[in-house]
Amino acid sequence: MAASEETATSTQPAEFAASEGYKQYVVWLLFVVYVFNFVDRQILSIVIEPIKREFGLHDWELGVLSGLAFAVLYSTLGIPIARLADRRSRVDIIVLSLFVWSSFTALTGFARSFWHLLLARVGVGIGEAGCSPPAYSLISDYVEPGKRATALSIYSMGVYGGGALGFLIGGHVAQVHGWRMAFFVCGLPGILLGLLVKATLREPPRGFSEGTHRVIEEPPPFLQVVARLWSKRSFKHLSFAGGLHAFVSYGVATFYASYLGRTHGMAPQEIGAWLALVTFVGGFAGTYGGVKISDHYFAKKPDPRYYLWVPAITLILNVPFGVILFGFASKQVVLWMLIPTIALSAAYLAPSIATTHRLVGLRERAVAGAVLLFVLNLIGLGLGPMCTGILSDRLRAHFLEQGMVDTQATADGLKWALTIASSINLWSALHYYLAARTLNQDIESGNQQRA
Repeated sequence: MAASEETATSTQPAEFAASEGYKQYVVWLLFVVYVFNFVDRQILSIVIEPIKREFGLHDWELGVLSGLAFAVLYSTLGIPIARLADRRSRVDIIVLSLFVWSSFTALTGFARSFWHLLLARVGVGIGEAGCSPPAYSLISDYVEPGKRATALSIYSMGVYGGGALGFLIGGHVAQVHGWRMAFFVCGLPGILLGLLVKATLREPPRGFSEGTHRVIEEPPPFLQVVARLWSKRSFKHLSFAGGLHAFVSYGVATFYASYLGRTHGMAPQEIGAWLALVTFVGGFAGTYGGVKISDHYFAKKPDPRYYLWVPAITLILNVPFGVILFGFASKQVVLWMLIPTIALSAAYLAPSIATTHRLVGLRERAVAGAVLLFVLNLIGLGLGPMCTGILSDRLRAHFLEQGMVDTQATADGLKWALTIASSINLWSALHYYLAARTLNQDIESGNQQRA
């Protein structure tokens, strides 16, 4: 057997132990870390309109700030950081990352130009690149396979917990004290959270949750892991499916506040309160519900393809909601329809991560998760907001040429850009279906390679 593989042994440190209560603490503490991660990532979207007015920006520039500026280094640095997480303390990486992204979030409040904002967002992206790959790996080492997808879904709910908190705090603070203060208020508490993580989160032995004593030697070479993963057709389709859905999710969510302000005349504080409610309810219901449904069917018939079929179905159902929501609905209908729209949109991430971890070995999980996030974030976070903003600007120009007044053209350009973007979920669902077709064969071939 190659030196890079895990081997069963009795030499794992016997003194390390973790009660069920402590395992739950680990999962929920990492959830809180992810909440802070998304507060700092999404705070820009609730204050995007006052920033647009102050600096005279176009929608495509807002998309660059929300997506591309953040995603380029966030996506690319995630892979070497994940490689480091397969070798070094994952807890220390998360703590350092918290300090970096929280500091740059606070520094955003001092921006005096578009380029200052751009550099600050790049800094936030660098810091946040060190969060999820080591967190996924920690959860997989603390939580046994039968409960892992649920634990990963709890962590993934941080996306919506952070989004809701960012909308609520950001909307209120921005309206009362200005958009700059919102970045100070949301950024600085993350440094205190980093100290708590360092003090209370222990680094487990690799493979601790697998139920056997193991010693894990050096992980396989990075390029070998990536090549092995990318050779699996199921992973190619899975990563592309996740990327396409993230394109829709980030592209649409970035402009929620702008859409509600331009089309329905809502003020920042009202927008923040409503978006906090619908994001919290819809996001938690979808993230947790998607995994519980997958777990339910998997328990009845142990077939890992359920973790791909459920996201495919929810994304197909999501399309008519998006079209009605942005294209035709009144204000009150829009606000309440956001809950099922967000819920259906949220069901994909935890099953995708759990499926990816099934395809690799113990010391490959952080890198595998980072490769998935690289594709997902480069396509979704990097291109989604920018392309949606470009489409909005072009539709606005078209409506102006038709004689529409500027205010209405700006609102309608964004409204129809969001409607068109929502339909891409059908393409994503197709790739989840295609991934499921070869998943079982790819899992079996991976097991044989590591035997």
